[in-house]
Amino acid sequence: MITNFTTVRSFLILGFPGLSPQYYGPVSALLFFIYLAITIGNIFILAFVFYEKSLQKPTYLVFCHLALNDLTFGTVTLPKIISQYWLGDSIISFYACFTQMFFVHYLGSVTSFILLVMALDRFIAICIPLRYPALITNIISVLCGFAWFIPLPLMVAVVLHTITLPFCKSNVIAQCYCDHIPITSQACGENVKIVQVTSLCVAMFCLLLPLAIILFSYVSIIVVILKMSNASGRKKTLLTCTPQIFITCLFYLPRCFVYVANTVGFSFSLDVRILLILLYSIFPAAVNPIIYCFKTQDIKQMLMKRLKKTKIGIKIKLSY
Repeated sequence: MITNFTTVRSFLILGFPGLSPQYYGPVSALLFFIYLAITIGNIFILAFVFYEKSLQKPTYLVFCHLALNDLTFGTVTLPKIISQYWLGDSIISFYACFTQMFFVHYLGSVTSFILLVMALDRFIAICIPLRYPALITNIISVLCGFAWFIPLPLMVAVVLHTITLPFCKSNVIAQCYCDHIPITSQACGENVKIVQVTSLCVAMFCLLLPLAIILFSYVSIIVVILKMSNASGRKKTLLTCTPQIFITCLFYLPRCFVYVANTVGFSFSLDVRILLILLYSIFPAAVNPIIYCFKTQDIKQMLMKRLKKTKIGIKIKLSY
């Protein structure tokens, strides 16, 4: 039984421990521009789909849910690490840290389930197109609602379970934001292992279950596409799936790489590990709006149409 522990009132966000102080300014500026890209890109997608009534279809409504998730994730994680390097503000209160940890893992899990809804949308549209209006069009909002709701009680339970642990080691979080593993590594007591195993099981459920269904959906889609006799039809059908496939790969592949590397015994330095985690957490949120605009034909065509109208309007004004 642990009796000698210090009551932690705040945590210190370490960021990149090997980073020299001379690079604090450039790193904070880079993170700030990434945050700007996440904010502007995802707000643009939300506003564009809301404004263009012709884009208010199931596929693009799912994009909006993902854009809202990405925008929230960037807002929850990046401002604190930016202020750490820009203003030297590395302290976060005990309960603020656990609140951030909740949103980090909750929003990550929501992303996984939204990607599942994306895959189901494409699976039904391509594999059983005649049933698409009945199966997807009428229930897409319900499916997205489940994507937001299912991880909620699970993540609340994980946070409440973790917050009861005694912290007898250090209050330093070796990460750019409050994450479950760095926090529990500073805890003591008999329940630490139970909390870690429980949270791992929840994480595997929220990541691997959707991934299994996503893989089944896209494999089925590829089989159907390969069976098509018309080459142009195959290409056109495949193009309708490329944004979803790109977005899914951006989310899952880096996570799988880190997990496999750890499993086979390939170790990273602490700075590299923190960088990899930050990249696969933040990079998709910044890149996804670009994928929506350049890999989705309807959005791309509507965007080009609006730009042409704007150019014509400017020319008319200048001619006067």
